Amino acid sequence: MTEAEQEKAPDLAALEQEGEIAADYVEGLLDIADIDGDIDMDVEGDRAMVSVVGVKGTDLVGPGGEILEALQELTRLAVHRQTGERSRLMLDVAGYREKRRAELSKLGTEVAETVKRNGEPKSLHPMTPFERKIVHDAVAAAGLRSESEGEEPNRFVVVLPA
Repeated sequence: MTEAEQEKAPDLAALEQEGEIAADYVEGLLDIADIDGDIDMDVEGDRAMVSVVGVKGTDLVGPGGEILEALQELTRLAVHRQTGERSRLMLDVAGYREKRRAELSKLGTEVAETVKRNGEPKSLHPMTPFERKIVHDAVAAAGLRSESEGEEPNRFVVVLPA
């Protein structure tokens, strides 16, 4: 590994520490809210992943994942407070993000096929950065390109013809 690759390589120990801090924080929130659930930690690529599994209902996800996004931001702030570093931690509850990833990949592929057929750009509804990334990846895999337009929180993907 070259020196440049070593500098870019994620620090596994730091990511594991982020995951542990986040897991403790989320576990505390679950205790306060008297919600039963187990915490799973992992590292995927360059980010820590913390998942709450075994919870019933969608109280921790909310409509369109809004509560999950807020919990993720609070958890990132808790990690930042202890480490002093910005966190890219990903929080999931009851597999919501995996289900959402599958839905968005399918959407990106379908919209790309439509744009290929009719040659017209297609704008999608506003999405979070996580959601836009999945759609961009699916569009690229289908051989087209896409761009994000607008301002947060109303930023959206536009799929462009070849």
